Amino acid sequence: MGIFSPLDLVIFAVSLLSVMAIGLWAGRKEDTSEDFYLAGKTTRWWGVAGSIFGTNISAHHIVGMMGVGFSLGFVESQFEITAIAGLMLLCYGFLPVYRKLNVFTLSEYLERRYNEPCRVFYALIMIVLIVGIQIVPGFYIGSRSLNILLLDDESIQQATQLSTDASAATDEATQPTEQAGRRKVQIGFPGYAIGILVMAVVAGTYTIVGGLKAVIITDVIQSVMMIIAGIVVAVLTFSTDEIGGWSGMMALDANAGDARKMTLYLPSDHSARPWTGMLSGLMILHFYYWGTNQFIVQRALSARSDREARIGIIVAGFGKLLIPFMSIGSGVAAYYLFSQRMPDMSFDGDTAFPMLMRQVVAPLGAGVVGLVAAGLFGAILSSIDSLLNSGATLITFDIYRRYVRPDATERELVNVGRICIAVFVIGAALLSLFMMDPNREEHFFTFVAGQTSKLVTGVLVAFALGMFWKRATPWGGFAAMVSGIVFSYGSEFIYDHYLGVYPEISNVFGTKLNFLHSAFLSAVGAAGLHVLVSLCSQPNAEKSELTWTALGGHDPRAVRRSVLWIAISLVVYACLANFVVSGAWAPPIAGIVAGTWTWGLFLVLAASAVRRRPDGRLTLGSLLQEDRTWAGLLAGTAIYLMYHYF
Repeated sequence: MGIFSPLDLVIFAVSLLSVMAIGLWAGRKEDTSEDFYLAGKTTRWWGVAGSIFGTNISAHHIVGMMGVGFSLGFVESQFEITAIAGLMLLCYGFLPVYRKLNVFTLSEYLERRYNEPCRVFYALIMIVLIVGIQIVPGFYIGSRSLNILLLDDESIQQATQLSTDASAATDEATQPTEQAGRRKVQIGFPGYAIGILVMAVVAGTYTIVGGLKAVIITDVIQSVMMIIAGIVVAVLTFSTDEIGGWSGMMALDANAGDARKMTLYLPSDHSARPWTGMLSGLMILHFYYWGTNQFIVQRALSARSDREARIGIIVAGFGKLLIPFMSIGSGVAAYYLFSQRMPDMSFDGDTAFPMLMRQVVAPLGAGVVGLVAAGLFGAILSSIDSLLNSGATLITFDIYRRYVRPDATERELVNVGRICIAVFVIGAALLSLFMMDPNREEHFFTFVAGQTSKLVTGVLVAFALGMFWKRATPWGGFAAMVSGIVFSYGSEFIYDHYLGVYPEISNVFGTKLNFLHSAFLSAVGAAGLHVLVSLCSQPNAEKSELTWTALGGHDPRAVRRSVLWIAISLVVYACLANFVVSGAWAPPIAGIVAGTWTWGLFLVLAASAVRRRPDGRLTLGSLLQEDRTWAGLLAGTAIYLMYHYF
C-alpha cells in the first residue's frame, strides 16, 4: 500500500467518512430553496471565511501551485498575492449590489441589469467552467496524487520509463537536454479510476443531501485539515538537511545564478508567466474569479449580514497569503531537495507533492501520512462540493424555474438541484476518466487558468460596466460577453500567426501570445465594444438604476474619486518599482512604503465610516472594529510582498 501503513489507511478512511457524515447531519433539514442553495442566509463570518477559503484552496493550490513552484518558481505566488485586489473589489464593489438585490445567482443580476440573453449566456458559461474546467481536473489531480502515494518503492522503480526523447520534456523550468535520460513516474488506469470513484461518491453524497449548509460546514473542517496538511509538509521540507530552512533555501537560490527561482517577476517574453501578463491579464482573471464567479460569491450571499460577509472575505484573504509560503515555496524547496537526493529522476511539477510525502512525511512513522493525505483530499472535496452546489443553483433557477416550471414548489426546486448534482458528478467522473491522461505533463494549474481565461473576460466587462456605468445598455452587455470569447481566441490566432513572427515584437512578448496577455487584450476589446454598442443603443432608465451608486446610496462622484486614487496609487507603485530596479532602494524598503501608503488609504475610509456612525467618535477601538482597517492591513501586506520578492 505504498507509504500508507494500516494506521494511515484507517485515519484516511475515517476522515473521509467523518466529513461525509458531518455534511449529511448538517444538511438534514434542507426543505426550502433558500436553505438548500443559500444555507438560509444564516452563515456566520467564520463560515463564509472557511467556505471561501476551502472552495478556492483546492488541489489547484496544494498540488497544482506547488507543482508550478517546483517548475517555474516563486513567481506563481502572484496568483495568491494579487488576488487580494479581487477580494477587495468583491467586498466593497460588487457584493453590496448583489445582496441589496437579494439574488440567488449572479445571472439574476445580469438579467435585471441587462436582459434575458445575458442571464442565459452567463449560466451556460458557468456550467462549462464548473463541470469541464474545474471539477474534471479536480478529480484528475486528486486521483493521480493518491495513486502515487499508494505506490511502494519497488513499484515506483517498475513504473518509471526512460525518457530519451529530449523534445518530449515539458518542464518549463528545465532545458530539454537536462531531461533526457531521466526516469519519470507513471501510474496505471485502474487505480486512477478507483480514485475518481471514491471522490465522486464522497463529495456527491453529502452535497446532494445537505445542500449549501453541508458544503459550508464541511468546507470549514476541510480548510483546517488542508492548512494543517500544508504546514506539516512545508515544515518538514524546509527542515531537511539539504534545505536548512527558508534562509537556507534562499541561499541555495542565490547560488543558482540565472536559474534562480525566488523571484516574482520573469521576463515579459517568458512563455509561461511574463511579468507584463501577471500585472495585466492576471488582474482581469482575479476580478472575474472573486467578483463575478457564482461558486465563490454564493458563499458571501449566504452570510447573515453585509458586515459578516465582508469580515469572512477578509479573513479568507489572510488565509490566501499563507499559500506562497506553505505551497509554492515548498515547491521551490522540493526542486532543490530532489536535485540533490534523486539527481537521476525527472519529475513533472504535479508530482512534487506526493513525492514530498514519500520523502519527508513518511519517515515520521505511522499516522502522519494518513492525516496529511486526508488534508489533501479535504482540499479537493471542499472545491468539488462547492462547484456542484453552485452549478445546481444555476440550472435550477436560471433554466428550470425560468423556462420549465415557473410555478415550481420549494420541494421541487430542491429535488431538481439534487438531480443536477448527481448528473454533474457522474458526467465529470466520466470526463475525467476518458479525457484526462493520468500521466499528462502539462501543469494542472496552468491548464485550468488558461482554459478559464478564454471564457470569462467578457463576463467581467459586462458586470463591471453594468455595475459602475449607468449608460451601459442591455445589448452592450451581451456584446461584451460574446465578444470576450471571440477576442480571446482571435487575439491568440492573430498574434501567433501574424505579429509574433516579427523579432521587434517577439523579443518583447514572445513568439506565442501568453494566455495572460490574451486575457488583457480580450478584456480591452470587449470593453471597447460594450461602450460602442451602448452609445449606439437606447438605455433603459429603470435598469440604469441598478448600479453601485444608486443601490448603495453613494454619491455618483464616489466612483470618480475611487478611480482617481487608484490611478495615483499605481503611479506611486510604479515609481517605487523604478527605485528598486535602478538600485536606489532596497526591495523591503520600497515594500514598506508601498504597504504603508495602501493601508493609509484604507484607514482614511475606515475613519470616514466611523464618523458616519450615530456617535461619530473616532478612537483606536472604533477603528479596530471597522472592517476597512483590516482590509487595508491585508492589502498593504500583499503590496509589501510584491516588492520584497522583487
